[in-house]
Amino acid sequence: MATSLVDHMKTIVDNCLGEESPYCQAACPMHTDIKGYVNLIGEGRYFEAIDLIREKLFLPATLGRICAHPCESACKRNEVGSAMNIAGLKRFVADYYDKPERWDRSRATTRDESVAIIGAGPAGAQAAFDLAKEGFSVTVFDRLPVLGGMMRVGIPAYRLPRDVIDLEYSLLESLGVKFRLGVDIGTDVSWDEIKNDYDGVVLAIGAHKGVVIPVPGHDLPGVFNAVDMLRDTSLNGAYPGLGISTAVIGGGNVAIDVARSARRLGVSSVHLIMLEGDINEAPAHNWELEEAIEEGVIVHYGRGTVAIHGGDAVESIELKRCVSVFDEDGRFAPSYDENDIETIEIDSVVFAVGQATENTFAADLETGRGGRFVVDDVTLQTSIPNIVVAGDASGHSVIAIEAMAEGRKAATTLLRHFNKEDLFADRDGERAYESKLETDAPESYDRRDRAAARVMTADQRILDFSEYNYGLTEEQARAEGSGCFKCECLKCVKECEMLSDFTECPKQLFSEILAEPESIDPIVPYSCNMCKQCTLVCPKDFDIQGVFGGMRAELVKQNGGKSPMKGHNVIYAHQKAGFSRTFNTTVASPDGETTRVFIPGCSLPSHNPEAVGQIYGHLQDKLGNTGAILKCCGKPTKALGQTDLFKERYAQLQREIDKLGATEIIVACQSCFLNMSAYSPNQTVKSLWEILPEIGLPEKAYDVGKQSDLTFAIHDSCSTRDRTGIHDGIRWIMNEMGYQTEEPPHTRETARCCGFGGMIVPANPELAGRVMSRRTSEVESDHMVTYCAACRESMVKGGKQAAHILDLVFGETRTDNSEFVGVTKGPLQSYGNRFKAKKALEKQAKRRARGKAIV
Repeated sequence: MATSLVDHMKTIVDNCLGEESPYCQAACPMHTDIKGYVNLIGEGRYFEAIDLIREKLFLPATLGRICAHPCESACKRNEVGSAMNIAGLKRFVADYYDKPERWDRSRATTRDESVAIIGAGPAGAQAAFDLAKEGFSVTVFDRLPVLGGMMRVGIPAYRLPRDVIDLEYSLLESLGVKFRLGVDIGTDVSWDEIKNDYDGVVLAIGAHKGVVIPVPGHDLPGVFNAVDMLRDTSLNGAYPGLGISTAVIGGGNVAIDVARSARRLGVSSVHLIMLEGDINEAPAHNWELEEAIEEGVIVHYGRGTVAIHGGDAVESIELKRCVSVFDEDGRFAPSYDENDIETIEIDSVVFAVGQATENTFAADLETGRGGRFVVDDVTLQTSIPNIVVAGDASGHSVIAIEAMAEGRKAATTLLRHFNKEDLFADRDGERAYESKLETDAPESYDRRDRAAARVMTADQRILDFSEYNYGLTEEQARAEGSGCFKCECLKCVKECEMLSDFTECPKQLFSEILAEPESIDPIVPYSCNMCKQCTLVCPKDFDIQGVFGGMRAELVKQNGGKSPMKGHNVIYAHQKAGFSRTFNTTVASPDGETTRVFIPGCSLPSHNPEAVGQIYGHLQDKLGNTGAILKCCGKPTKALGQTDLFKERYAQLQREIDKLGATEIIVACQSCFLNMSAYSPNQTVKSLWEILPEIGLPEKAYDVGKQSDLTFAIHDSCSTRDRTGIHDGIRWIMNEMGYQTEEPPHTRETARCCGFGGMIVPANPELAGRVMSRRTSEVESDHMVTYCAACRESMVKGGKQAAHILDLVFGETRTDNSEFVGVTKGPLQSYGNRFKAKKALEKQAKRRARGKAIV
């Protein structure tokens, strides 16, 4: 295969967006098929939706409640309103259709290796799940007496009921995962025992150490950190020491959890103090803040802590106005107005400003900022290859879904490590990334607000830690699911009948061919209309038809200079006749010097030989010094991939042009226009349809359609869709004749192929027929006009009555009672007409010489 063709395909494979993930899926660290399950819910196929979710997530009900849903931030509906309620949809099917008896509990063959996982939070749980499915013996250790890690002790029960965690974690036990809870590594079990007794280790110890800003008074009794407060509240249902008035420092979701938990613990006055200036700047979700405010939390925007005052206990907190949170480079660097001071009387302070990892046992492993372990960014390995880190302890995750993705990444590393596989290959997409898709919102869509779940009233919510959010109803879920924009590229496949027949997307097709170059099925490249409509809709402007053209040339080389398609024998006959003296002629201008030459092409003479002679006469009358050549330009030969033969044949035509001495070529055929523009550099090539508006129509043609009761839909030729002058010329002609016209949806520069292009009719007639029918189905009128005779025939085969524009220029007024020419009746009629056209050109030249041109 030619290097240029290989490189062409590789460029498309490397950059095609056909397999690019939707925005939501790329933003999801676990790359859940969000578009897939959202649309299944919209269709009411709930069991299929939960099955699809579980292909990636084993905690759907948990994540449906507490996921920070980065997918929603990436949702394309944000551009026209608000994002889909993706988390709510996940929770809906998890709550009602995720039956434990349907869970996949299959495991690979049991392996010899065992793995210890330190930490039962989302990262450790995901690593345990993946390794157990691969057949490893897995034991999870956690110093907490309960499952779930920070999801259990860092997220309040009103957001995540504990029975939901226990139910979903039960899948791990059914897969053979052993849990040892309430075990402190380094105290109850030594670090050396873990390293010696297990073949691999995943450190997923989270970030369970709270942070307190060391402002004056930070060490007073009554000053707490969020981690301790939320953990003790979760385990004990209480947190003594808060008093009746509490200040919570921080603007993130953890701070909101603390503030709302304090209200449920009976604190009557909860002050939330944050640096950010308003709700839209706050790190926390807007809806979280709004619900906290509903529950009575008092928010102080744009405030920083100066000091905490008190004697034996906290008495007040002193604040100053924060002018800005970040500097000009986007770095966290708060600046303050030291003269704008405020003091609030309080009993306690809870700092929710961050958390750190507490490594109390693995002294042989390097740690960095915040106590996080130093690991390889790709493999998550420590300095000891069989010890990996996942979740908060690695510094690579902040939210639960990210921690799970890191757990999966750690499990992948251990699996490859034990299998002695490349640890670094093909790992670019393991974390969230930005999709390369380039799509816009649909032209029409349901303009509605995001579905909001039913919730308790605020006064009911603060009474206890019961779950206050009831989730979406089925009616809401169906409506929400049906609002997905279904973001994908595949524009070329949706536009092209041929591509949709043979592949999911060009990337897939060309990848398969590059893997097995000898596997090219000739029907594939020879089914391309070569119309470039795929390139027109492609956001990357890929020349896909150019690849198919290159494939054709390769197949011709392999097949002794001929197309491997038997149906193309008819093309060989056509080309033989197209270059035969019997059907060719070269006519010099009867006016003496031949400065220009008219070349009508092949299809027009085969359709209406009289019009060929008549338009030649009109050109002679208006321009003078015009000769004519009836000879094929070789386009069919070129289309088959017979590159060398095409050059030989075109050279024959060029010799005839040069022999006349013409410096200008006027063509009636759009394929001729392209070929001659490319291969006759010494001549100026013009289209007949641009010339006629300059010189005018034959007198009899003006207003010939004024009394017509027909409307003609204009079919523009796809080969010259970029020639505005040709489009304008055709419409000028129709207007001057007085005929009413219709513009199809795909017209002018977006014109679709008629179905005849690329010589596919003899290769794949069924496909050609579909392309023809699709084109004609776009128009309302029963009548169409073309300026290519091959296009005219395609429109007839597509079910319309069609005329070539010269049929109208040189014909009587067309009405509903007029008889239109049908499909050409085989080669005999076609070449009979070609012969008549030859004689008409010769006769016209002779009569012109006698001053009697026939128009």
